[in-house]
Amino acid sequence: MTTSAFQPAPLPVLLIEDEPSIMALVSATLERNGYGVVCIESGAEALRLLEKGKFLGVVSDMRTPGGVDGAQVHAWITANRPDLVHKVVIITGIMPTKKPSAPCAGSALSTLRSHSVCRILSPLLKKRWGKPDEPRAQQLHSEARFDEAQS
Repeated sequence: MTTSAFQPAPLPVLLIEDEPSIMALVSATLERNGYGVVCIESGAEALRLLEKGKFLGVVSDMRTPGGVDGAQVHAWITANRPDLVHKVVIITGIMPTKKPSAPCAGSALSTLRSHSVCRILSPLLKKRWGKPDEPRAQQLHSEARFDEAQS
């Protein structure tokens, strides 16, 4: 009897963003680069998912509805999910202050301006989280080329 190698499905990235256009942009950027994505709109919902779910990393808007912002999500991860502490990227449409907020001070947290996401996110994540699922990325590129040819 031969046993085939079992490879677990790659873990998805948790994307926390309440603005639909930014969510679509970041999600498409991640997916095009081979990352699976779970999209949610609030920090409070993120904490519920993080309590039970497994994720490769977290990309969060700094300001989200529901009473829990990106810094609070990062603080919760620091206290409860040490496996993700260095796998959090905060995106924001506002210019970060010179001094990081208390929950983020001293961490390896990355903060990106929203308009920089497409250009910077993929290389940052590959460096920080490792290569994504390559066959998935190739499939998505093939599908995108097919869609363009059909247009």
